[in-house]
Amino acid sequence: MSSVYNQFGHQVPVTTVMAEPNIVFGIRDKKIILGLGKKKISKKTENTYLKIAGFPPRFIKEVTLKNETSKEQKTSEIPQENSQQNQEVAKKINLGDKITVSIFEPGDEVKVTGTTKGKGFTGVVKRWGFAGGPKTHGQSDRHRAPGSIGMGTTPGRVFKGKKMAGHLGNSKLTVTGLEVIEVNEDKNIILIKGAIPGPKDGFLIIEKTGKVKSYTLPPPSEEKQTAAEGLLHPLRHVAEGEPRQWRVEDEASGEASEPRPESWEKEAKADEKEETKGTKELKEKEENEDAKS
Repeated sequence: MSSVYNQFGHQVPVTTVMAEPNIVFGIRDKKIILGLGKKKISKKTENTYLKIAGFPPRFIKEVTLKNETSKEQKTSEIPQENSQQNQEVAKKINLGDKITVSIFEPGDEVKVTGTTKGKGFTGVVKRWGFAGGPKTHGQSDRHRAPGSIGMGTTPGRVFKGKKMAGHLGNSKLTVTGLEVIEVNEDKNIILIKGAIPGPKDGFLIIEKTGKVKSYTLPPPSEEKQTAAEGLLHPLRHVAEGEPRQWRVEDEASGEASEPRPESWEKEAKADEKEETKGTKELKEKEENEDAKS
């Protein structure tokens, strides 16, 4: 996980995904076969990939062509596999073509499918969040026990779906409603808001589902911006080079009052001079008394 700052200065948590170009290794009637990564040749059947890309892919995935209909038209979201649009797309795709991150844009809503991290055999406390038994009152080995798992003679069995200890993780998980924050085509990097399943260097399937409709803060207006500048400090100078005028914040209304006249500043300076004169006279008297003594 990392974080970036958007144009409004808000910190957004993101996950950096390295999306290498996918190569088209096969074209079917309604599907295409995509390959990703490289690996050593281990079977003779993999020699067919050498003719297309020059290397066998590490991952192979068969993708079904879907009809891209906007939700605003209120049409059926069920993909129409036999549509004319799919046939036109299939005609434009050729063997060896590369599909890059350029198909994504900032603001796209995507769903990410991956394999979660494997945790091995775990108990009910870690697997399901059970509280366990009491820590005192004679309990010696019931701290992390599941407790009762069912009734007695009737029904005489444990119901299906009972939460018990077992294997945790290493399973397929799909997270929907994620947002694409940034796309770097030069480095083949996608920044996705939030967390996604799987460990580092894991295999992911990213599908675009539409555009994010979340609320974004508008830029501040000129009126609010000027008013905020006047309230940055209770006493602030309006502009350099101009006569010294001060804005005073009204605590009751929270608004900046009108600048005070220049006469007020002159009176304040005169008071300061009188204070300095008085302090000097007192110092001189003290020095004279010390000299006489």
